[in-house]
Amino acid sequence: MGFLDNSGDIILDVVLTDHGRKELSKGDGSFKITKFALGDEEIDYSLYDSTHSSGSSYYDLSILQTPILEAFTDNAASMKTKLVTYENLELLFLPILELNELTGINRRHTDGAFIVAVDRYTEDDDESSTTNGIGLDPSGQEVPGIIFGESLDRGAMIVIDQGLDTTQISTKQNIDPDLRETEYTIQIDNRFGSIVDGRGDEIELSYIDDDDIAYYVVSEEEATAVRSISNLTKANESPIAGPRGSRLEFKIKSSLDLNTSNYLFTTLGGETTMTSRTGGSDQTTVYYIDSIIRITGMNTGYSLDIPVRFVKFKSA
Repeated sequence: MGFLDNSGDIILDVVLTDHGRKELSKGDGSFKITKFALGDEEIDYSLYDSTHSSGSSYYDLSILQTPILEAFTDNAASMKTKLVTYENLELLFLPILELNELTGINRRHTDGAFIVAVDRYTEDDDESSTTNGIGLDPSGQEVPGIIFGESLDRGAMIVIDQGLDTTQISTKQNIDPDLRETEYTIQIDNRFGSIVDGRGDEIELSYIDDDDIAYYVVSEEEATAVRSISNLTKANESPIAGPRGSRLEFKIKSSLDLNTSNYLFTTLGGETTMTSRTGGSDQTTVYYIDSIIRITGMNTGYSLDIPVRFVKFKSA
């Protein structure tokens, strides 16, 4: 990876992603570029100087001369900030994605991430009388922020709301159709888990790239994970202060490797303690691996990273 020399003529540097190259290598004539994206990762717009002594031709000179990275093929790392064009020039606000932690147990654990208990014993001791599980409190209630990664029938789920986060527009007003997300991409490390909807039903996998990142494309028309929330009017139902667009809801199913083996935990993770089912000062020792789930709106390109920790009870 290096920088392009942009001190002279404009250079167009275009590459296929790793997944694109994989599709091209099939050689069956099916490969066709239908979409492309533009980004501005390296640009600092605060460098625009409208007071430059040499006149308006120099206002953006520092921006134009900013070193630009060469295009690179790792689709998991490139193009984190995509450029979007809107025809409506009267827009005052653009939509965002925000984690909805207002609904019961669907908020991050006190450790700061969503916790995925990768097997039934870590969830609740497989419903036995022992007390090592971390998914339930002493009264038998589900602990906020803990996803039951094997059983999937209980526990938290991740809820993302989309819309205009401003009090200057009423929540009862419909969001502009051009700003509303109806389709999302969910990225997860395929070694650790897969994406299911809020009921625990499998969501179709789109593809897995060469870095073991799995991509799931979910839409309002095809998946139960996406639904409209434009009719919500109560402030306590969404963290979005203005007009709402759509809501994405999903859980994480632990991978077979994490469920049945400690290898990835001992290779990529570590050990820590968590409060056991008896509560108080009683602690359970668990293996853990920290990861990130990335959510991207297909219409606006807005993305949100969700911290996730996969945990497994460490037997004596």
